[in-house]
Formats: sequence, C-alpha cells, structure tokens
Amino acid sequence: MPDAVVIGAGPNGLVAANLLADAGWTVLVLEEQPEPGGAVRHDRGVDPAFVNDLFSSFYPLAVASPVLARLRLQDHGLRWSHAPHVLAHPLTDGRCAVLDRSVDITAASLDSFAAGDGTAWRRLHEMWLRLGPDLMDALFAPFPPVRAGARLAARLRGAGGLRLARTMLLPVRRMGEEEFAGEGGRLLLAGNALHADLAPESAGSGGFGWLMSMLGQTDGFPVPVGGSGALTAALTQRLRAHGGVLRCGERVEQVVVRGGRAVGVRTAGGETVAARRAVLADVSVPALYGGLVAPEHLPAQLLADLRRFQWDFATFKVDWALDGPVPWRTEQSVGAGTVHLADGMDELTRFAAQIAMRQVPDRPFALFGQMTTADPTRSPRGTESAWAYTHVPREITGDAADEGLTGAWDAREQEIMADRMERQVERFAPGFRRLVRARRVLAPPTLQSLDANLDTGSINGGTTAIHQQLVFRPVPGTGRPETPVPGLFLASAGAHPGGGVHGAPGANAARAVLRRRLPPGLALAQRALARRDRAGRPYGRNPAR
Repeated sequence: MPDAVVIGAGPNGLVAANLLADAGWTVLVLEEQPEPGGAVRHDRGVDPAFVNDLFSSFYPLAVASPVLARLRLQDHGLRWSHAPHVLAHPLTDGRCAVLDRSVDITAASLDSFAAGDGTAWRRLHEMWLRLGPDLMDALFAPFPPVRAGARLAARLRGAGGLRLARTMLLPVRRMGEEEFAGEGGRLLLAGNALHADLAPESAGSGGFGWLMSMLGQTDGFPVPVGGSGALTAALTQRLRAHGGVLRCGERVEQVVVRGGRAVGVRTAGGETVAARRAVLADVSVPALYGGLVAPEHLPAQLLADLRRFQWDFATFKVDWALDGPVPWRTEQSVGAGTVHLADGMDELTRFAAQIAMRQVPDRPFALFGQMTTADPTRSPRGTESAWAYTHVPREITGDAADEGLTGAWDAREQEIMADRMERQVERFAPGFRRLVRARRVLAPPTLQSLDANLDTGSINGGTTAIHQQLVFRPVPGTGRPETPVPGLFLASAGAHPGGGVHGAPGANAARAVLRRRLPPGLALAQRALARRDRAGRPYGRNPAR
C-alpha cells in the first residue's frame, strides 16, 4: 500500500511524486498512456530521421521555475539548448521584430520600427529585473502567496504600484499602443499573449504578454536536447532513484471515497489500489469532478460552478520533416527558434475575433517552431524538424475561408486545415511547401486521444482569462490544491497557477499533502479497502498481465 497514489504522469504529476518521494513517502504513479510525460513527449513518427515533439516544445517557464530548479534535473541527464534568436515576428513587407537574449539586439530591432522603441523595451525589461524574481515566486507559490506576495507588494510600491497594476491589466493592444510608437514591440507582446487564449483586446493580456516576453528576454525559449521527452525522462529517472513506482497503461476510472475521504483508486482493469495518506490527481478539472469522483461526494455549489468552467481554445498542430531550412523572406527569422506568423496587429485581432464567432480562421495565426535551429540533434544536417500550431474554436459554427470545415476533423477536414496552415507559412516563406518531405496532422481529437487532459486540444487546462485565475481557478473560492474531498488533491494545470510546463500545480499539491496529518483510524479504512479488492492484489502487481 503506497502512501500516495498520483493519477497521471504529466509533468505536474511527476513533480508531485518526486517531492513526496523526497519526503520519504512511498509513491505510485498511474498513467493511462503507454508512456509517461503527458504533453511533454517526442517521437520519430513523421520521419525516422527526425525528432518531432508531439505537443509542447519551448520551455521558458521550466527554466524560470524555482520548483524545477530545486529538483536539479541536470543531475538526471537534462540539458538545454537555445536557438540563435528567441523569437521572430516577420511581416510581409519585409520588416521583422526580433526577441533575443541580448537586450541590445532586441532594442535595435524595435528601433527599426520606430526610433525610441528600443528604449521603451529596455524600460519594460528593467521593470522585469526589479520585479521578476519575486513575481515568479509569488506566481508559483500556493494561493494566497503570503511571503512571496508580501515581498512583491513591497517591490510594487517602489515601482509605482497602482500605475503598474493598471498596466498589467491592460489589453495587450492597448498596452502596446501606450508603450511603443511602432508595431515591432506591440507584435512581440501580442504574439506572446496569444500563446494562451488571450485575444489582443482581452483584459490582462498585456500582463501575460509582458511576462512571456520578459522570460524570453532573460531566459530564452530553450528546448531539451534530444526532444521534449528528455525533460520527462529526467523526472521519471529521478523519481525511480528515490523509490517511486510508475505504471503506464493503467487508466484510473474512479477515486474511491470511504467515510467522506479519498482512500484509493480503482483502475479500468478492475484493480483497487489503496492510498495510505493521499490521492493526487494530475487530470483536468471536469474529468476529476465530472467523472473520477461521484457527484454524491461533492458539494452542490461546486457542481453548479463547474457548469460555468471555461476551457481554453482548441488547438490544431502540424509537424513537418523538411529537406532544408525554411526559406524565410526576412533574414532575422532564419535563426529564431519560434516564429510568429500574422501580418500585423489587425490580423491578430481578426484571428481572435473569428474564433470568438466560432469560425475556423481563414488566416490562422501560427506559432512556428524551428526545432533543428534550436537543437541540432533533432534532424540530419541541412534539414529542419519543424511544427506549427494554431487555435481553433472548440465548437465550430462556420468556416471563415468557405472551405467547408465543420469541426468533424475527419481525414478530409484535417488535410484542408493543414494545407491552410502551409499557405500561411508560404506568405512569409515562399517555397516552403517544396521542402516538405513528410508531415503529420494532429487535430483536436487526435491531441485528446494522446493526452486526455487536452480536451478537444485545449492545452492550458482551462482559460487563462482573469475570471478563471487565482482565487477563481478552477472555480470561484478555490485557488488551492485541496478539494472538497479530504485526502484528494488537484495537481494539474486546472489548479493555480495554471498551464505551462513549470511544475507549480504539482508542487503545490505535494506541499499541501505534506502539511496534512494522517487522521486517526484512516489506516484501518485503507486496510478495509484493500480487503475489498476481491483479487487481493497488492499495489505494483497485476496478475492479469
């Protein structure tokens, strides 16, 4: 009988398991997929000579995360690699905004759009240098972040607190207009805001765009050497070195509740696994409260609030094996790991508006990854392992391009959308399609089939909008990993602080677990549960296999 059972071996589940193992707990992680990692995996499924990340690729939040830093994953084989430039945003008129780890290069790029914009960028960067460390500590701490929040509040007072708070709450379009005379700085902020589901006119998108831009400025957008799964491999290796057990191909279908407390789980194979102290769920919020936990164990208000839970946008992704470097019109895009493809602020707004109207965009804003540029191990010399993803509505009522896309995402619709994305790339890189050796399409249902947490391809565990953050995440009055069921803790991106590969939801759940004392008599309840498993199987063993 383990002390804790962790449902899901995504990065948050693995971080939680590692921290519990560090505390001397016995830990069992059960993962539905045949391999661990959740949305942090790679394969060679496009072409055997090419490594392609299945989901996420660039990890500024992982490098900046104090949670992952404390795990010292470099001792377990993790190595980071950087592209020459962090990010480029080209325009069809030949101009290009560049984000580089050298603030001088970034500033010079923005000055080419409007004199003085480089100085404006430096001002935003200096603000980050003053506030960034305390902001990251507060962001990744359990809510409310008492100590880190107090330090951050002191910093904010010295930086003009109310005025700065107003700036962070601005829509990114308005923030860009206030800070920059030219389009370059505005594009860097807005493109980074759209890494989440924040439209240029959304309140708070300015703060998120600034956060992601400054992470890129200071830490870059690094990638794990060899593929994104190298990050997962380091987490799993560390867990096993500390005595943790990981079982893949084991879908949990129920959290077992006895006497009002979570005491274990039941798998799809019929096995009951008792947990001596806690169950931690690295699963989506609707999956936990709408499936794994029976409604009779949940407050009526929580179930009512869940009907208002908002997912983030769906995602459509294409992976490529390219026979040569991408033929960008703008030289500055050649060395960028990430390239944002939208021809100006108005095209970004148009894209977001079409999604809001539940239309598949006709000119999809694409985040394009040049993986061999970022990590030369990803493909043979002279080639490029690349991908692009865009957002689409979760529910589709129309196709802005009049090509008949309905959201069925059958083979025909997948090919139409993949061709549309390639045409978007061609606008900025004529001749791109001639380089395609092979491609793979990952439509929203495909992404969900590979990771159940990516419901309809939603990658952030719920919207990033301010009405579902902090004390409102995942529903009003929560903001912490504790659930209404004692002994059960939410350890996924559905919990504060939300999506991104940084491990904070898992770490917060583990810390909450470790603060709890084992209530009297619980061990007796656990043993009774174990006896109810008719096969009498101990954890870690399944005679049916």
